[in-house]
Order: sequence, then C-alpha cells, then structure tokens
Amino acid sequence: MASSPAESPPTSVPSTTDATDSTSVIARYSSRFWRILRDRLHFRGPPLFGQISRVHRRHRRRKHGLPLPMRSNAVRSFSIAARASRASFMLEDIMECILCNLHKIQKSLHFWQSRAEGTNAQKIYFMIFERGPRALIDGTYEMLSRLGTNGSPFQHLSHAASNTICHNIAILTSLQHCLANSLAQVYSEVDKYGEMLIEDADKSLPLVLEAINSLFLKLEASIGHAHYIYKGDKSLVYQNGSSVLHLEKIPEEHLAKSQWTDIEIRDATDLIYQNLQRLELYLSLILSTCQKPKRLTLYWLRYTCGAVGLTLCSVWFLRHSSFMGSPDIDNWIHEAKESAAGFLKDHVEQPLISIRDELFETFRKRQKGVMEMEEVQLTADSLHRMLLAFCEQTKSQKLPENIPDQEMLEIVMARYEKEVMHPLQNLLSGELARAMLIQIQKLKLDLETAMLELDQILRANEINFAVLAALPAFFLSLVLLMLVRAWVMQDKSAEGRGRVARRQRRLLVVEVERRLVQFQTCMDQGKEEDARCIYGMVLYSLDRLYKAAERHAKETGEWMSLQQDILDLAKPNLETIYKLTVTSRMGQMYDCLLPSSKRQ
Repeated sequence: MASSPAESPPTSVPSTTDATDSTSVIARYSSRFWRILRDRLHFRGPPLFGQISRVHRRHRRRKHGLPLPMRSNAVRSFSIAARASRASFMLEDIMECILCNLHKIQKSLHFWQSRAEGTNAQKIYFMIFERGPRALIDGTYEMLSRLGTNGSPFQHLSHAASNTICHNIAILTSLQHCLANSLAQVYSEVDKYGEMLIEDADKSLPLVLEAINSLFLKLEASIGHAHYIYKGDKSLVYQNGSSVLHLEKIPEEHLAKSQWTDIEIRDATDLIYQNLQRLELYLSLILSTCQKPKRLTLYWLRYTCGAVGLTLCSVWFLRHSSFMGSPDIDNWIHEAKESAAGFLKDHVEQPLISIRDELFETFRKRQKGVMEMEEVQLTADSLHRMLLAFCEQTKSQKLPENIPDQEMLEIVMARYEKEVMHPLQNLLSGELARAMLIQIQKLKLDLETAMLELDQILRANEINFAVLAALPAFFLSLVLLMLVRAWVMQDKSAEGRGRVARRQRRLLVVEVERRLVQFQTCMDQGKEEDARCIYGMVLYSLDRLYKAAERHAKETGEWMSLQQDILDLAKPNLETIYKLTVTSRMGQMYDCLLPSSKRQ
C-alpha cells in the first residue's frame, strides 16, 4: 500500500535545525560523559592535558618571577589545601600572561619610540628597507608614481612612516595601560584575599574566583572602549558586529550562593582559564600587527646580500674544487696546513722549548760557561808567560810573577817599534817574530773574551728572545680568548654579568623609583585610574628586577635581603616614602646593583 505524504519517511538530508539539535545533543552528552569520567577518576581541578600544560608554563616562569604576595607559610598550606593550591596556580598563570604580554609591549614600544625619534631619512629607510621585500617593491613603485606630482615622494613616505609609527605607539600604549591596570588589580586582590585563602579556602576561594572573573570583564570592557585606536583595522576589535574578545561570565546562580560545590568551583576555574586563553589569543592577534618586526624582517636586505655572496663564494669554490677536476683547493689547503704548521713551530713550539731549556737546563749551561771561562783563562796564562819570558830576556833581569800584563805589553811594544825599523834583519836574527807572536796571542785573548761576554749576553736574554718569538701566537690566542669569552659571557639584557647588565639592573631600580614618584603624584591629584596603571608598571619593573638580580644576589649572599626589599616595594598598602627609601638603599648597598664588579 502506498503511504500518504504525511506518513512518508523523512528525507536523507537533515535540516539545519535538526543538525544543530543533534550537534548540541552530542556535545551535551559528550560533556556529561567526560565529567562523569573525571569524577570517577577523582580529578580535582582542570582537565589533565590542560593541567599539564599549565604546570609546565607555571614552572617555566614562576621559577624566577615576582612571587604572589603571600606569607612564607603559605607554601606549606598550599601543599595541603588542594583548593588553595589550585587558586594559586590560576593566579600565577594570570600574572604570567599579563607580565609576558607587558614585556612584549614594552620591547615594541621601545622600538617604535626609537624610530619616532629618528630623522626623516631614517624613517624613509625603515619604510623601504626594513619591512621586507614587498615593502621595498611597494615603496619604490609609490615613489616612482609620485615623481610627476606636485608633492615630494620622500615627504609622502616620511609622513606615512610617521603615521604608522604613531599608530603603533598608540595601540601599544593603550594595551599597556589596560594590562598594567589589570595587573595592579590582580596583585591587589591577591594581597587582599591571600591570607584569607590560606586560613579558610572554602569561604575565600569563591570570592577570589568572582573577583578574578570581574577583573577579566573589566579588562574586556577597557580594551573594547579603545576601539578608536584600531581605526586602521577594525576587524581586530569587531567581527560580525560583535567583539572579537568575548569573555564568559560566571553564572549568576553561582554568584548568588555563599557556598560553592566542588563541581561549581571546578567549572568556574575552567571558565577563567578559557577566558585567559581567549585573552592571550586576542593579545597575540593585536600585537602581530603592531609589535616590533622580527630580526629577519628588519635585516632581510643584509641577509639577502649575505646569501647571494655565500652562493657566489660556493660557486667559486665549486669551480676550484676536485668535483670540477681542479686541484686548486687541495693545493691551498696543503699550503695552509704547511703555513699553520710553520707558524706553530716558529712562534709556539720553538719559543716554548727555548724557555723550557732556559728554565730547566740552567745547570748544564752553567757547566758549559765554566768550561769556556777556563779556556779563556788558559789563553790569558799562556800570554802572561810569553810576556814574562820576553821581558826577562829583553831586560836581562828577573821580574816578579805578579807584574801586570799591561806593563809587560808596554815593554813588548817598545821593543817591537825598535825592531820594526829593520824588519828584514830583525825578522831573522832579532826579536821581531816573538813580538808579533805575542800580539797574535793578545788578539786571540781579546777575541775569546769578547765572544764569552757576547755569549753571556745572549744567554741572559734567551728567554726574552723566546718570548718575543711567541708574541704573535700569544696575541692571536688572546684575541681568540676574548672573542670566546665575549660570546660565552655575553650580556643578556639585565641578567648578564658584565657592565652593561649591571647598568641595566641599576636602570630598573631607577625606573621603579621614577614610577613610584609618578604614582604618588597621581594619588595626590586624585587620578586613581592613572595611579593604578603606574602601580602595574611598577610591578612589571619589579618582576624584571627580581628575575635579573636573583642569580647574582645568591652568589654574593644578598638575596634574602634584596628579595625582601623587592617584596616591600610591591606591597600596595606601603607608604611611598618608605618605598623611595628602599630604592635609594638598594642602589647603594647591594653588590649586584653597583656600577662596577668591585665595590669602591
């Protein structure tokens, strides 16, 4: 029997409403299934993978950052109370998110402010050569297209660069104001509920969750009210007529209760983590349009020229390599090895051997010197006997043994002058031959004496000659050592070890002191909103100082005192006068903050 149209089966293609209903049913039952499974396994807190991810992120930052304003015994309480521990982890993650984004904003602000202070030529260079190859093509095309117009193309590029820089500075300043305000509020709320959270977690944890959720909603509103800044791209704020940053709110029925169940606390915690994730994604979206360009983008032209040069060098080496049948590279390598071996032998090995011989073979050289001196003495004794015999024969009298050689030489020379008057006759029958032989012996003695003195001078300066020969290798090694030391111990902002890092840490203290003065000025003028923002930036600077000084202060044994001073500066209810006294003491007393490595 044919069925009626009313009784006909439904078609295979579902309607949009049915698909939506089926999807919602599946999602609802899936959520219920995972919730039952989590309760069966006694999971307390966020889901497993989210918890692992957050624990990893927490340990990645909170190892060195500014701690939460809680007492020291809070750590033991947190290890016992699961709820308080969960709240502390959540607060740490919120502070991590805000501080990390503030750091990105601060670096980008410093970059754009330095570009704003540059000349018009520097701004034009940035617009053309430091924004990537596409900007180079667009800038060149725009300049060429404006050559025939009335306005100057360079002036137009400079004006466009100024607008871009000012626009980015405005966005970053607005975001910095919003995040610093939220950071100050989070820190103040933790300082307000911290002790209560330790003593009575069941009562204070709902209050903390409600306060944090309220702060998120205020942050959403403050960022949304700054929509006029994003006039260049309104899609960053609005999409399909609604705000891109859409944060969820804890249900009103939960807020009306004075006592929350575990499931309600867990749902509120998950909701806050979802809002935190949305906030991070939204901030990364905005910062991607106005943050400092990457190093590859800034120096793309240098890298391109370097890559082209490297390619040309590679082609040149390939042509002279054995792959193309050329022995040039092999010959160059062989010559380089020989040159290096010769340099090492002449300026390293031989000087070291000479120094070693001079230091460890002194006795052998001393024996050799004694033997040479004995040979000279034998020549001198022989000359003395020859002179004595000649003078006794000439004078026909006995001379004393201790008569000086100089007197006898005078007698010999007088006899020699007399004999030279008749050289042929006296050469055969006179004393001319003996006088000449005595002078030869005297010349031999003078030569041996001079050689002995010269040898002593050379031996005395043998180490000096060896050191001079080793100076090229010494200077080369010193240069290499300085390069390696500069590479290994390079200053990493304020966390390094050199003078630049010490200067950066002192500047952080100066920055904290300046912002404390601004904070007090705003409070005196009744500008609480601006004062809260400045207090948030004070916390940001203290967080950087905490990270930068911890390792160095622990090495000098000053960390306990310095840590307490930093925590005192972060306290929201402490008088500004006392905080200024602390900053003055910090810059004068702590070794890790002094301008030099040695205290004066």
